[in-house]
Amino acid sequence: MKNALSFTLTVLILFLFSHFCSEVVVVVVIVVVVVVVVVVVVVVVVVVVVVVKSLVVKIVVIEVVVVEVVVVVVVVVVVVVVVVVVVVVVVVVEVVLVVVVNVVVVEVVVVVVVVVVEVVLVVLVDVVVVIVVVVVMVVH
Repeated sequence: MKNALSFTLTVLILFLFSHFCSEVVVVVVIVVVVVVVVVVVVVVVVVVVVVVKSLVVKIVVIEVVVVEVVVVVVVVVVVVVVVVVVVVVVVVVEVVLVVVVNVVVVEVVVVVVVVVVEVVLVVLVDVVVVIVVVVVMVVH
């Protein structure tokens, strides 16, 4: 939720900034922001996988904990993939609209797209959390 909010604020700031810059600069800044977000997400996933592997090795005897760890890893990977796909789609839409359409139209469309994307992400994260809780309850 915090990352979604910061991403929304970043996009809004970039498009306010676009009033004072050319479309090319805005696209470059957006691409840089997305690349940074993707790199951070990849680093977090790698760290989680390494930590989970070490945990699994230490607690092989307790099958329930291993199952819970695997479920958490799967959930994290799914959420990360969804976030990355959504970010890429938003950026592609922004770039196409910047190239094809006027910047004013782009700003309105991107704000709408970002709001819709944030709502979808929040719903997906909620669904994933509910699934994890149900799986953990069933396993116990």
